[in-house]
Amino acid sequence: KTEICERLGVSRQPLAEAIARLAEERLVEVAPQKGTFVARIRLADVAEAAFVRRALEVATVNALAPRIDDTALGRLERLLDYQTAAVRGDDIDEFYVLDVRFHEVLFDALAMRRVAEVVDASRAQLERARRLLLPTPTRNRNTLREHRAILDALIERDAAGAALAMGAHLDEGMSELRRYAEARPDLFEA
Repeated sequence: KTEICERLGVSRQPLAEAIARLAEERLVEVAPQKGTFVARIRLADVAEAAFVRRALEVATVNALAPRIDDTALGRLERLLDYQTAAVRGDDIDEFYVLDVRFHEVLFDALAMRRVAEVVDASRAQLERARRLLLPTPTRNRNTLREHRAILDALIERDAAGAALAMGAHLDEGMSELRRYAEARPDLFEA
């Protein structure tokens, strides 16, 4: 801990609080007298967070589709253009930022702040898993195609189609994670 405090320029108290929060979110494991270790990913935790996210994001596009304005549609369209450029340039980090932003624009357009906060609160476990999948050869291209389907349904003001496309998008991410977990069991808790 002393080395980390020195490197970050913080005292022990904020570091202890940060570690406690990470442990609470099950991102690290604290073994007294041994150390603090990055926890292996628990698929059950990811699935629970994905369940919350899916329910709220499907409901978001379903509610948003009939009333989405042209400004929000334009922002989503630009994001897809940027995502396309990131895929072509194989810029995984930029694609990740744009992917998160795509979903944030939907929450912004819905204008229900607490919905976004609930999804954000469940994000910790999901983000670890998403970071593993982004470098896979097809995930970014598939995400781009899935985002296009969501946007196309929103453009058509098709609530059922937008909800279906969002559900398919989020379900595919979980399916891909399960396949990844089978291939890399060393990263996941049994």
